[in-house]
Amino acid sequence: MGNTSNTGKVIGAIFLGAAIGGALGILFAPDKGSETRKKISKKGNDLTDAVKEKFDAIVDKFKKEVEDVKDQATDFAENGRSVIEKLKTS
Repeated sequence: MGNTSNTGKVIGAIFLGAAIGGALGILFAPDKGSETRKKISKKGNDLTDAVKEKFDAIVDKFKKEVEDVKDQATDFAENGRSVIEKLKTS
């Protein structure tokens, strides 16, 4: 769970790179305006897809970690019950 700050940095870097790339693309675009707008739109869609994929991966990892913690808590509780039963029968 300590990777959340790294994930934020990665997402921030993606947005910064996209913004810089978009600005440079507009400045140096040899195409007419309509073509440039199409390219910018496509890049925006690609960026959105990349962010969604990263977010989904983070959510999946978080869900797995929650399940692992649940399993560990269940094991701990079962072990505790076992110890209590042994103490009762001693």
